[in-house]
Amino acid sequence: MLQEIDNKTISLSPAAAQAMQSIITERNLQGYAVRVFVAGGGCCGVSFGMALDNNFSENDQTFTSEGVNIVVDGMSLQYLQGADIQYVNDPQRGPGFVVNSPNAAQGGGSCACGSNAGGEEGGCGCGGGSCGCGGH
Repeated sequence: MLQEIDNKTISLSPAAAQAMQSIITERNLQGYAVRVFVAGGGCCGVSFGMALDNNFSENDQTFTSEGVNIVVDGMSLQYLQGADIQYVNDPQRGPGFVVNSPNAAQGGGSCACGSNAGGEEGGCGCGGGSCGCGGH
């Protein structure tokens, strides 16, 4: 059974929510949630990943932000408290989601993940105090 958590754990910008809802609609994935998780760590600090998911476990916690269902596993939750997800269209990396978390130590607390949000991950690298998962 999923445990509902405080809606302030992760906040989505309106643009991020709209982009996520568009992806879910385009792929006909009604009933799926956006899973946000720790994808790794290292010299850059913590980096995050995102995937569309409908396979939940007892340790998952869920909530809704801007009309989008978000799922976080128990281990990742400690790093995502107070996180903010933005949708950006960087001229060099292309469109994608950026997770800014005050709890992602060392690397400036941010990670960019490609706009596919479907679980495919690009290579991560350090740069300017943040970690980024290559835009797709």
